[in-house]
Amino acid sequence: MDDSEPLEEWAARREQRRPAPGERRATPLGDQPEQGAHVDPDTPRVIQQWDGHQWTPAGIAEDHAAAASETGQDADSRAERVPLPAFGKLPPMPDPWRPTQPWHRPQPPES
Repeated sequence: MDDSEPLEEWAARREQRRPAPGERRATPLGDQPEQGAHVDPDTPRVIQQWDGHQWTPAGIAEDHAAAASETGQDADSRAERVPLPAFGKLPPMPDPWRPTQPWHRPQPPES
């Protein structure tokens, strides 16, 4: 949270990113950390449902394809909530560095 941002604006952005109650997602079963769907697509998945406060188990799917058919409707709504970066709002380019005093390379002594 940026210190200059009002709390109400921050809370509204946070609420927009949160899942809607009843929304579902699929997570691979096992001790592995959560990974992308392309990693081990044949692994069984647990279907989780958001109850407004936490993700609760709602069922088991045989593999990624079965889990996607159960949670596919919610994938579009999740993708719409992801904030995209604001391109074109880059900070101004800094001025190039210039020495404050003229500097001359010393000449080697002539022999």
